[in-house]
Amino acid sequence: MSQVTDSAERPEEPLEQQASVYEMIREDIISGTLTPNARLKVAELAEAYQTSTNPVREALQQLRGEGFVLMEPNRGARVRPIDADFVRDIIEIEMLIEAALTRWFVTIATDADIVELEAIQAELEANNFVDRVKHGLLDTKFHQFIYDRHYNRHAAELWWKHREILRAISRRFPTSLSRRVSVLREHRELIECIRAQDAEGAAKVVARHVEGSGRHIIEHMGVAQRNAAAPRHI
Repeated sequence: MSQVTDSAERPEEPLEQQASVYEMIREDIISGTLTPNARLKVAELAEAYQTSTNPVREALQQLRGEGFVLMEPNRGARVRPIDADFVRDIIEIEMLIEAALTRWFVTIATDADIVELEAIQAELEANNFVDRVKHGLLDTKFHQFIYDRHYNRHAAELWWKHREILRAISRRFPTSLSRRVSVLREHRELIECIRAQDAEGAAKVVARHVEGSGRHIIEHMGVAQRNAAAPRHI
């Protein structure tokens, strides 16, 4: 197993005041500290993250459900490679789910709903990606306002799970200027389709929106991989 972050390098406040075991393992998988296909042994992880074995087992099961960890009979858990294929698979599913959730929302949206989306969008544009954390929260609020109304809770929950995965991965990379412009423009296009009660148009905008986000992440992953493989000259 790859060397996880030394416990001496972690903050010394109590564990419950730090990130959860699940969040720390997930972060170490995404960052590559826990390398692709590395074996994940419960006892070793418990020692590394200064906790008992039960939280580690629970974290591994949660990470398995999210696709970060693979479980094999008689071989235990290992790190699933976080690569372009992983992101592509999620994006292809999300293009279908988010389009379906949006299409349904258009059929029930009220004038008050449009006013709320406009207000969230105004905050996004005012922030204009200056505060990345604030942008992430507002962007989630924008889409969640649409998807949380859907009767199919399994679909909405799957969207949330995938969004958290992609958000965790995308934190490693900057958002290009062209992507920033596209995000805000696509939100505006979506609002206009909802206002016009154009369900198919809204679904197409969202699918394009999701595809663009995925492509942006994959492009950055490719650049990072090429930079890591390039010889270093001293």
